[in-house]
Amino acid sequence: MIMERIDARPTHTQAGFKIRRGRPFPYGATLVPNGINFSVFSSGATSCVLVLFKRRESQPFAEIPFPQEFRTGNVFAMTVFGLDHENIEYGYRMDGPYNPEAGDWFDASKVLADPYAKVLGGRETWGKTPDWSAPQQYRSQVVLDDFDWEDDRPLEIPHEDLVIYEMHVRSFTCHFSSGIKESHRGTFAGIRDKVPYLKELGVNAVELMPVFEFDEFENSRPNPDTGETLYNYWGYSTVGFFAPKAGYAATGRFGMQVDEFKALVKELHANGIEVILDVVFNHTAEGNERGPTISFRGLDNKTYYMLTPEGYYYNFSGCGNTLNCNNPIVRNFVLDCLRYWAAEYHIDGFRFDLAAILGRDPWGAPLANPPLLETLAFDPILAKCKLIAEAWDAGGLYQVGSFPAYGRWAEWNGKFRDCVRQFLKGDADTIGEMAQRLQGSPDLYAPAGRVPATSINFITAHDGFTIADLVSFNQKHNEANGEWNNDGDNDNHSWNCGAEGWTEDAGINALRSRQMKNAIALLMVSQGVPMLLMGDEMGRSKNGNNNTYCHDNELNWLNWDLLNANQSLFQFAKHCINFRLAHPVLRSDQHFQNRDYMGSGYADITWHGTQAWNADWSNGSHCLAFMLCGSHAKSGRVQDDFIYVAMNMHWQTQWFDVPGLPEGKQWYISANTGADETDHFGLNHEPLLDDQKGLLLRDRSVVVLVGR
Repeated sequence: MIMERIDARPTHTQAGFKIRRGRPFPYGATLVPNGINFSVFSSGATSCVLVLFKRRESQPFAEIPFPQEFRTGNVFAMTVFGLDHENIEYGYRMDGPYNPEAGDWFDASKVLADPYAKVLGGRETWGKTPDWSAPQQYRSQVVLDDFDWEDDRPLEIPHEDLVIYEMHVRSFTCHFSSGIKESHRGTFAGIRDKVPYLKELGVNAVELMPVFEFDEFENSRPNPDTGETLYNYWGYSTVGFFAPKAGYAATGRFGMQVDEFKALVKELHANGIEVILDVVFNHTAEGNERGPTISFRGLDNKTYYMLTPEGYYYNFSGCGNTLNCNNPIVRNFVLDCLRYWAAEYHIDGFRFDLAAILGRDPWGAPLANPPLLETLAFDPILAKCKLIAEAWDAGGLYQVGSFPAYGRWAEWNGKFRDCVRQFLKGDADTIGEMAQRLQGSPDLYAPAGRVPATSINFITAHDGFTIADLVSFNQKHNEANGEWNNDGDNDNHSWNCGAEGWTEDAGINALRSRQMKNAIALLMVSQGVPMLLMGDEMGRSKNGNNNTYCHDNELNWLNWDLLNANQSLFQFAKHCINFRLAHPVLRSDQHFQNRDYMGSGYADITWHGTQAWNADWSNGSHCLAFMLCGSHAKSGRVQDDFIYVAMNMHWQTQWFDVPGLPEGKQWYISANTGADETDHFGLNHEPLLDDQKGLLLRDRSVVVLVGR
């Protein structure tokens, strides 16, 4: 207590303020007795000035230079006394050499945002610029953490038991059909209003597209055809890595976005749903040489970014710059950020956008043992967090199956997506690979000792077609993006089932419905971790646009009227999720051994075709079936039923012999996407299979049987 009182005494006066030497750690602005401690790093700046604003005022009310004796190494640290933290905003002016060819961009005329700021002002309401003019539109704010978490904590659901739902915060409830009050639409509070829906669907994790502060007006422009504003809608261009997006909070205009987001996490946890954040550490919103100076560029450009010998920015992100993630300073920044979200927001996991970049050295070459990835894998605070990599980048580095894992990292499995899409539309030579994907991709992960849950299985995600569009369009239709349909992926492995776009043809629409159910069924019976895209469970479409990154309209918004229009699809998706969660044999924690190590008389997995025990692995085959023995569930630690899944992607009806069960057990029908009437049945209410020796599968259909 005596040391604390001594530390709280001012020793200097600057610009009329009482100050003293500050504490270098933690970085950022921290409340201390009677004052605020400001700490900021720069290896190249010659001086630093703290710039103070009143909230929402355009001009600073004070500028306080850091005395040189307040600098410890490369850290400027100062405690300022007598500030009202609730009514101030701040930034920094950094002076030093301006020589872009050498990588230095110091410019004392610019007010820089604090990269460690816990809240940023200037974008409090979505789609509105500040009504004041300021030297810097992003103003750092100080946060007092007094949120009452009660007994909340991260859920720590085992990886293999997850069912992930990927969503965009604004899109999920922005549409008027969401049925929530207008002030909550498109916000964290709106998601909270819809937690009962998520619980009914059965998912136990939500993966939120970027919620860190970003500028929706970055590269905004009018649509050349309609005049409608095109935004940076998805938010993959971070401005503040520690700050939740104020425009995503119903209370953002009151500066309450921190508490609103925490309240959402708390509510989701109370309902058994984990929160995974999509994080973007591969680049920042500062762009290339022509981009704005917001923070990092003006603080220490050549530390934070990968630069060519001429001072230009390497662009492995496709967004103008690339963070120098394996520089020790930047590595610690990323670690500090994730620790903060895990500790202060109780976040359960992180999905890393274009994560292959995180394994590159400062000149872009892939590292054999990337320090950042290793650090994150072994960090004690992140020890229980899920770490998920998008294991590729825009520079051509593709690491699905080879991402440096350290026993911790899971991967978005793009090969699962492509294979299942090709199998569904009836491509030849897919059966062998499909068997691998259904098992959790042991061909990719087993040789390195990585478990099935390494594979995050998905058929659709935010970038690309929805499931409805996957079965309705042969080609992308991105004209609304104003880029003459040149953007977005051309290799979609989609099939329109006979007509491009919407049709009144009942046969085509019935086939599309069946194909959507086939996709969801295959996703939920595959080993690994399934990820469902927001709205796929109710047939959401983006009208064939596979890159809706710029649209704040119904191309992205979830139309909740679809829930009634496509109730059959929703009920089927809900059934498949519940079925998966009810059967641990579908959620193996180890790869199958293809043998009977439990003495049950059956191998853990067996393969079949139209003939039982005799799969057709030929290039022209479109039929496959497998059976799981419940005695081997969770490596034999629990007992489950037999599960049999038959897949007929042929264009003709096929008879499938069904493998025999142990004496006293019979097959029951859980789901049949080709059924004329009921295509699924409730748990423990499945009807007995009429002919225990086999069944007729309609063209392009999936059947799931339970043996007990």
